Amino acid sequence: MKKLALHWKIIIGMILGIIFGFIMNGVDGGKGLVTDWVSPFGTIFINLLKLIAVPLILASLVKGISDLKDISKIKSMGFRTIGIYIGTTLVAIIIGLSIVNLIKPGDGMPQDTIEKIKVKYANDAGVADKLTKAAAQKDAGPLQALVDIFPSNIFKSFAEASMLQVIFFALFVGICLLLIGEKKAEPLVKFFDSLNEVVMKMVDLIMLFAPYAVFALLANVIIAFDDTEILLKLLYYALCVVGGLFLMIGFYLLLISIYAKKSPLWFLSRISPAQLLAFSTSSSAATLPVTMERVEEHLGVDKEVSGFVLPVGATVNMDGTSLYQGIAAVFIMQVIWPEGLGFANQLTIILTALLASIGSAAVPSAGMVMLVIVLESIDFPSELLPIGLALIFAVDRPLDMCRTVVNVTGDATVSMMVAKSLDKLHDPKPKEWDDHYDEVK
Repeated sequence: MKKLALHWKIIIGMILGIIFGFIMNGVDGGKGLVTDWVSPFGTIFINLLKLIAVPLILASLVKGISDLKDISKIKSMGFRTIGIYIGTTLVAIIIGLSIVNLIKPGDGMPQDTIEKIKVKYANDAGVADKLTKAAAQKDAGPLQALVDIFPSNIFKSFAEASMLQVIFFALFVGICLLLIGEKKAEPLVKFFDSLNEVVMKMVDLIMLFAPYAVFALLANVIIAFDDTEILLKLLYYALCVVGGLFLMIGFYLLLISIYAKKSPLWFLSRISPAQLLAFSTSSSAATLPVTMERVEEHLGVDKEVSGFVLPVGATVNMDGTSLYQGIAAVFIMQVIWPEGLGFANQLTIILTALLASIGSAAVPSAGMVMLVIVLESIDFPSELLPIGLALIFAVDRPLDMCRTVVNVTGDATVSMMVAKSLDKLHDPKPKEWDDHYDEVK
């Protein structure tokens, strides 16, 4: 009998997790059961993915750079990667603003609903936390983002999973390996090559647990929703965001078809496990090891390209988040600050959302922190900020799950485009966790 594909196993796990979550919502003690006995397995899975993210970035990027044999190729790949990422982010923001201005989901929001949301969420600890983080980021100097790329202690960067600092260190090591000559570099290159293979095998083993982990993660998400009335009132806004995200994925598929000359359905079938994990975890950083494994082994992108493009993308490419920021900012203005809906402000939203996406952390709900910065850039009244965040707070988590899918899909798309432009796209060679099991059992 043919073995069930991984993405179908994950989809089954997601569906069963959602059903189980709804059942537990209606059972006395059900929420406690999920929180205490089911949710921890999802947390373990995310921890395992985060565990291997840093060594995978380090090993694959050092190996990829050392394999280029030419420093000028690094510059070429870097400019192409950043240029395409900026281009897709601009498209995402424009799509978001076009949809929200055309549909106007904030017009006609009942005043009693606004008051109820204000009472329930405006003083919520989660909203306060987002405002505090945004204030800290805003208070930093204009070049702080540049300073933060350069680590003073790489082991601290490893421990804190500071992706840009790890990327810089890996690039630095890779370039220096080229400069010392092939003979002297060979032992370290072999070490990183072996480390990369080991970590990729870890990904294969961890993914065996994925269907059960997404069951736990989705069940935990479902029990967190306790006010269906507010969720229904915000459905119009949520559908605008989801519709925009679907259009963005359609744009990616168009690029895959026209530029990479690959079937969109083939692309989706190969990258779907990473998309499903992105949906379940709401973190492109946690999903990065799986994204790299799918892109290298199942899409056929060379390690030297994926090892650079994907870690950079997980940090600076937030197309889904940028699209969401455009829609959320205008929706909030439509509801509580309609006088701010001018062309100049919306142009400012485009520029600020583009810059904010580069600094946005690849973790759950980071988009709301960046949204505060986007709103403040257009002089949104500070006293209305808590109410503005409260308006969208109830549906932020499911929308965060959806926009993370777009972030990960965008990373995979750009990696294929860069690989195609550098003639580094080849026939996929998938590996299984038990390829060498017969040798050691």
